[in-house]
Amino acid sequence: MRDTQHRKLGLGSSTFGREIDQAAAFALLDHAVERGLTFLDTAALYSAGGAERIVGAWLASRRPAPGAVFLATKIYPPFTATAMEEAFAASLARLGVDSVDLLYLHKWDETAATAEAVQTLDAWVRTGRARAIGASNFTAEQLAATYRLQTSLGMVRFSFLQNNHNLAVREADDAVRAFCAAHGIQVVTYSPLGAGFLSGKHRDRVQPGSRFDVSPGHRDIYFTDLAWLRLDALERVARRLEVPQTLLAQAWVMHHAGIDRVIIGGRNPAHIEQALAALAFDMPAAFAELTAT
Repeated sequence: MRDTQHRKLGLGSSTFGREIDQAAAFALLDHAVERGLTFLDTAALYSAGGAERIVGAWLASRRPAPGAVFLATKIYPPFTATAMEEAFAASLARLGVDSVDLLYLHKWDETAATAEAVQTLDAWVRTGRARAIGASNFTAEQLAATYRLQTSLGMVRFSFLQNNHNLAVREADDAVRAFCAAHGIQVVTYSPLGAGFLSGKHRDRVQPGSRFDVSPGHRDIYFTDLAWLRLDALERVARRLEVPQTLLAQAWVMHHAGIDRVIIGGRNPAHIEQALAALAFDMPAAFAELTAT
């Protein structure tokens, strides 16, 4: 590994098998690890398991030394014991591993805050199949409901929370970050460019082949009055500072208070270099102006 670990950044795999093929994904993974991005994030949902299979093939091919990468994946509801076991076993099989460093519940569901769910997670940590557990796409109230049940039953508790958070859509909000800070939960965010929304390239129309094209559900998340106003502010501040708006948008979330790690995605190694440039860009006054929008 050429560089020291960039502990603020991780590499996501939502593009794998959907927007890029295995060869391109391998090139992205190789470059990420070479540049110190060793926190690798995937999910059963991505490309219907295809992303996990690609990550698993890369692990089998590259055979990183124990502890050289940190592997996280996610399972989808329902969170009943049987469904959870089937989902987790399938993820491990696709990844070609016996355990992962971190397992998330991928989205909130009422079954998350049940004794059955938290006991199942607890058993996986105690047997070493998952070295840590987390929640993804939970509000502060949803996170608290499950966390307090884990505590009351003496179960292993969440130590990570991963939410969508960027200048346009802010789901690691003040309440989420306050709860996590109070309980020692690491805050991980994803989609620092809002799936490309913050590039401004979709102002006139959705670009063919883009995330908004291949996964139209993103339009409901980002094509809102507030998100467009925040994009306006980003473009205005970037013009004044004479910096690329994509760099400014990524830097905003990378330097946001209470964010422990930012998951970046991409299609080629240049996207990793862009993220590293954003990590090095720090302009608090501009960030504060954008936060106020």
